This record gives sequence, C-alpha cells and structure tokens, in this order.
Amino acid sequence: MSSPRHLGPICIEQIEPYSASHMDQRVTALHYGGSTDSQVSSHLFGEQDSLGAAEMPTTENLNDNYFVARSVYSENSFLEENERKEKVPKTVRDRLAKRCSCSAKKVLSVIKGFLPVLDWLPKYKLKEWLPGDLISGLSTGLVATLQGLAFALLAEVPVAFGLYSAFFPILPYFFLGTSKHLAVGPFPITSLMIGSLILSMAPDENFLISSNMTELNSTVVDIAARDGQRVIIAATVTVLAGIIQLVLGVLQVGFIVRYLSVPLVGGFTTAAAFHVFVSQLKIVLTVPTKSYSGVLAVIYTLIDIFRNIRQTNIADFIAGLITFVVCVIVKEINNRFKHKIKVPIPIEVIVTIIATGISYGANLEQKYNAGIIKRIPTGFLKPVSPDVSLFAETGASAFSIAIVGYAVAVSVAKVFGSKHNYAIDGNQEFIALGIANIFGGCFSSFLAGTALSRTAVQESTGGKTQIAGLLTAVIVMIAILIVGKLLESLQKAVLGAIVIANLKGMFWQVFDIPVLWRQNKVDCLIWVVTCIAAILLGLDLGLLAGVCFELLTVVLRAQFPTTAALGNVPNTDIYKNLKRYKNLVEPSGVKIFRFSSPIFFGSVEYFREKLNAAVGFNPVRVFNKRAKALKKIQMLIKKGQLKATKDGLVTDGSVANEAFEDDGEAQEEHEQDVPTKEVEIHVDWNSDLPIKVMVPKVTIHSLIFDFSGVSFVDIVGVRILRMVIRQFERIGVKVYVAAYEDHVVRKLEKCGFFDDNIKKDIFYLTIHDAVVYIHTQTMYKDIQDPIFEKISLMQESKEPIPLSELEDDVEELEDQNQGHSGFSY
Repeated sequence: MSSPRHLGPICIEQIEPYSASHMDQRVTALHYGGSTDSQVSSHLFGEQDSLGAAEMPTTENLNDNYFVARSVYSENSFLEENERKEKVPKTVRDRLAKRCSCSAKKVLSVIKGFLPVLDWLPKYKLKEWLPGDLISGLSTGLVATLQGLAFALLAEVPVAFGLYSAFFPILPYFFLGTSKHLAVGPFPITSLMIGSLILSMAPDENFLISSNMTELNSTVVDIAARDGQRVIIAATVTVLAGIIQLVLGVLQVGFIVRYLSVPLVGGFTTAAAFHVFVSQLKIVLTVPTKSYSGVLAVIYTLIDIFRNIRQTNIADFIAGLITFVVCVIVKEINNRFKHKIKVPIPIEVIVTIIATGISYGANLEQKYNAGIIKRIPTGFLKPVSPDVSLFAETGASAFSIAIVGYAVAVSVAKVFGSKHNYAIDGNQEFIALGIANIFGGCFSSFLAGTALSRTAVQESTGGKTQIAGLLTAVIVMIAILIVGKLLESLQKAVLGAIVIANLKGMFWQVFDIPVLWRQNKVDCLIWVVTCIAAILLGLDLGLLAGVCFELLTVVLRAQFPTTAALGNVPNTDIYKNLKRYKNLVEPSGVKIFRFSSPIFFGSVEYFREKLNAAVGFNPVRVFNKRAKALKKIQMLIKKGQLKATKDGLVTDGSVANEAFEDDGEAQEEHEQDVPTKEVEIHVDWNSDLPIKVMVPKVTIHSLIFDFSGVSFVDIVGVRILRMVIRQFERIGVKVYVAAYEDHVVRKLEKCGFFDDNIKKDIFYLTIHDAVVYIHTQTMYKDIQDPIFEKISLMQESKEPIPLSELEDDVEELEDQNQGHSGFSY
C-alpha cells in the first residue's frame, strides 16, 4: 500500500485521559496549514469563546497526556490511507463441508455437548464432593417431596402426581443438563398455569352425576372421573410443552428468553404469587368456590371466598395459620443466620410430620370434617401416551408454560453458575428440560422447571454436582414407594400454608417499584403493566400482554429517541449536548445535530421534525419563501419600483416594507413589460428585503449529522435522508455526516444514496474532522452569504423570468414525502 497522504488540514491533539467528571482536563491543539492556533480558534468559535492555543506538555504532565497528529479524514481520504479488508463470502458448499466434516475430536465434542455428564462425571472428586452431595441430596429430597405434594394442589391433580413430577424429570436432566446446582421439579407458577388450563377444560360441572344417597334428586361430582381426565390433560400439556422446548433447543433459539426482561419477570412472578395465594387461600379456609378460569378469574374466586367465609372450617384454618406463622419465622431465622447454620432447618418437613401425627391422632377428619389428602397410591403408574387430540386446544397455553418454565429455570441456573464460575448453555438447557418434560409427561407428571427455594437448599447444603439431584430423586422415590401412605392423614390446609409461606420472596418484589421508578420509569411501567395484566387477564394472556407492552416501549423509544444540538467542550475535540452542559461553544455558522436511534420508517418524521427544531427553520418553507420573494422582485422591477444593479436592489422609495404577506397570500399581478437589460442580482436573504414577503433567515452555512447513535437505516430512511440533504443544500446549507458506522455507509451504497450531487466526501470519521474541514474552507476568504439568486431580465421579454430548476423539485419532494412506494434515486 502507498505511504499515507496528509490531505487537507491536520489535527494535532494533546489529550489527557479523563472520565466524565473531568471534562475540563483535556486539551486540543489544532493546526491548519500555516495558521497559528490562536488564529484558528478565533475563527472557529469567535474571539471570546475560542479554543485557545494548546500549551506544549511539560515534564510535569508528560506522563498523563498523549498526542495525536493526523489528517482530517473523510470517508474517501480514510480509505485511501487504510485499505479495507474484503470479506470473501463462503459458499453453501464450503459451509456444508465445514458443518459436515468429521473427526474424532469433533465427534467427542458433539457427544459431550449433548451429554454434559460425560464431561463432568469423569472429573468427579469423590472424597471432596461426595459428602456435600449426600447431605444436599437428603435435604433437597425432603423439600422436594413436600413441594411436590403442595404444588399438585396448584395443578388441580391428586397429590401423588406431584411426587411423580418431583421424581421423573430429574433422571433425564442428570445426563443432559449443564447446571450443577439446579433442583429440577415442579414450579408453583407453571403448576398454577396448568391448573388454570385444567379448570377451563375439565371443570367440576362436567362430572356431575346423580346421587343415590338421599331421596331427593341431587348431584355430586364424580371425583374419580374428574381426576382421571385432569391427569390426562396435565400430562398431555407437559409432553407438548416438552416438545416445544426440545424443538426450540434444536433450532438454537435459546435467545428467545431475552425478551423476558427482569422487570417483566418481576411483575409476572408477583402476579403469579397473587394467583397462587388466592388458590391456596380457599384450601386453607376450606370454603366452597366455583371453578373459574380466564379473564378476572382470580377476582371472581376472591368474591366467592368472602361470600362463603362463614363456612370456614376452623380446624383447617387453625392448622394452616399455625403452619404459616411457624414456617415464616423459621425461614427468617434460616435467612438471617445462614452463615452460622450450615444446613437450613427443614421446617416444612418438621411441620408436616407433626401436623400428620396430630391429624391422625385426633381424627380431625371425622370430628371436625377437616380436609385431608385421604389417598396416596403406592408405587408407579405405567407409562401412557399423551392425548394427541388435545394438542390443538392446549397448544397456545403449552407454549407460554414452556417459555415461563424455561425462563425461570435458566435464570436460576445462571445465578448459581455465575456464583460457582461455570457456564450455562441456554440451548442445551432447552433440550434437557424438553426431554425431561416429555419423559415425565409419559409417566403422568406435570411440567417441571425449578423452584428457587429448592435450588437454594441444594446449593447451600453443600451440593457440588447433579449427584445431589440424583440422590434427591432417590428420596422422592422412597416417599412414593413407602412413606406416601403415612401422609394420607395430612390436612391439605397445611400444604396450602406451606405454599403461601414460600411466596414471601415473590411478594417482596413489590418493593422494587420505587427503586425502578427512580432508576428507569419505563422499566417500572413494564413491571406494573405486566403485573396488573397477569392478575386481571390470567397468567397466559397477562404474559402476552406484558411482552407486547415491553416490545412497544422498545419501538417507541426507537421511534422517538433523544436528539440534541451539540457544542464543543473548550480545549477538546469533544462535543456534548448544549442543553446539559455549561460553557459549551457552538462553532460559528455550523449546527451539529445528534440523532440517537436507527433511521427507519417509524422514526423518519420525528427525525425531520427535531432537525427543523434544532436548526430553527424549515428548509422547504425557506425555499418556497425565497421563490415567492423572487417573483415579487421580478414584478416590482417590471413596475419600475425596484432597480437591479450589480450591487444589488435599489428601491425608488415607493415600496414600503411595513407588513409581510403570510403563507396564504399569493396574488398574481399582471403589469406591462418594462424593457431592461440583462442584470445579475445578488440577494442577501438574511437582510431586510424591500418587498412584502418575510423570508426566514438562515444563520448557518453548514449542518453536521452525528450518526454515532444510528445503528441502521432502512430504504425509507435512505430516501428521507437524501431528500433532507437536497432540501438544505438548495438553500445554501452544506450537509455533512460524521461518526457513522461502516455498515451504515454500505447500506447507503446498496440503496443508491450516492450520486454526482451527494458524494462520500461529505462523510467524516468524527465530528471534529468535519468541523475542522468546514472552517478550513472558509477561514481565508471573506465569507459572503452563500445564498444568492440570479435574475436575468432579458430585453423586451414578455415571459415570466424562469427560476432555478430546483423550484420544480418542491412539488416532487413533497409528493415523495407523502407516498412510500416507488423509490428512485
């Protein structure tokens, strides 16, 4: 490559590194050809606000400063000195060859990627890790057993199926999961979502049968048939959700969870906690309610609870209240003294054992009509295939359940992965959870994810790997085979109270609202809107509404971004918002406009609106006014009331300029021709004209677009940007583009943006490059107003004097601005 060429002015910068709070510590020296620094600064910014000459560094500050001396770079000049790397696109054949190539190392890598257990199990430190995994597996197994029973109530299936959900999904995840600490099993929110779907598809009203217990014609619910149908629905939804997760994992779309932002998840989980609370409240009180689903279901359930509050079962209420208070107190103790208590007190297990003993010994069911579990079958059920006919009816709900379950599980896994310095593969987690749910669904389980409390127990009690998860499955299996029968006397109110006690963390998220409001009001609105929508519309529609609102805020922030007119920080090459900083200097005759958003079809009108506001005039209106003024001048010259000389226009005194025409006045007057000779007239549009037309003053000669915040432009944006440049340049304002991304220029090239009138020479690498170039062009000549029009009055001409051809472009540009089809450049 040829040696660098120094084209145009040279920037010599003496720079001291600084943060945002030290903006006054940077010094820049500018050198234009042979001019001195003080001359340049005075010309750029005026006598009083000049940059000033930069002092050469002394030995005291030499170590803190660095120096830059380079050419002023436009796009073309930069490319002349810096050759661009040509990216050679790979052919489909090359890509297939790379993808399909096979080697022993690649095969091993693929196998380990699909079965992460083959990577970590051979490295297992038996003596160091096994004790912790044993203790963790035992503790987590006890918690998982009780949570399985409790969350089955949320899913509206018999409690035994909660134990299946706490057992079967663990086995596939042991081999396929990438998290070493995730405790796989039922999750209250997805359990509740499944329960809501079951209530809508299999309500009690569908299973009423005639009762033969009394002589009166009455009906009762066929519980066996109802529960059987509900189990089929739960298993089918679980299998379908697992298939969705597996497909998304195979398609490598783990990024989909990124659309569930932290504020959205916070609002959604808080609303879900409210739904869980209401569903368990009726169990704790044992009051009769109807089965509601869909919009406002939780409100209708609350109304039924308070309407039938007098039917509360006192024995269940007292048991639930005591369980709730004890669990909350002990959990708080575990949390406050977690550094001293190595193994958290398993209060749920203790309470369950005590409550079961009291219920059995006092015979609460017979004496006080307490609601107990009654029956927990021993052993496992045979695997069954899902009811494929229900896929169409449950597809939408299954998708939202799958996404929520995956999002929460991956979020929890990443928290502990970051804590213990290992990576979580989002796509592999999709595959692992998908296969786990397909496997579990075939054994009548409902959807598995994770619960933060259960995973926290597994990690805090010393769990190191998924060996702890495997031991958890062993404990749950023992409960299914042996212990389950012993829990048949346990009151459902106790399980409901345990669930409610575990909702404290979710409800406490409400206190995030004031913090979010102070930090980011848009995020706060996302939280509130998602929470309210999920409460009122239901969890599935509420999640959809929250995601839509979140995406709407993104679109609106892109469509109506921040804009600013920039000024120079004295003694630097830095440009900041004039409205936010004091002592900024705006280059004379130059307006610098920053637009911090992509320029696309949704933001182009806002771009033009804010640009006109920044420069203080509308270029189309200025051009139209000048055209009208020229017509008026022509008419007055024909009347003899104006004389055209080489020095300008001279009035005979009969023309007054006391009033101005508004935009609606456009009278045409026909006067007799006034023979004159051809004259060239220079019109200073920033001075008062001797005609009754007010022409807006244009105080700038250059406009710089700061495109540092423009990430992309579409075809509409290209068209509007081209139009804007033409509109400004025809009134004498030269337009430059600075601080752009390379791919933006490539997009402009593809869309035919550049031609003989708009060239790459107007593109500069930085704002300072453009400013230096502009003032280099103007500092050595007397600056006349660059906007002038020529009027040629031909001898004895009877036709109106033709204006510039650009006048004809007004209608064309306006027509293009109204339509969005047929782009041509």
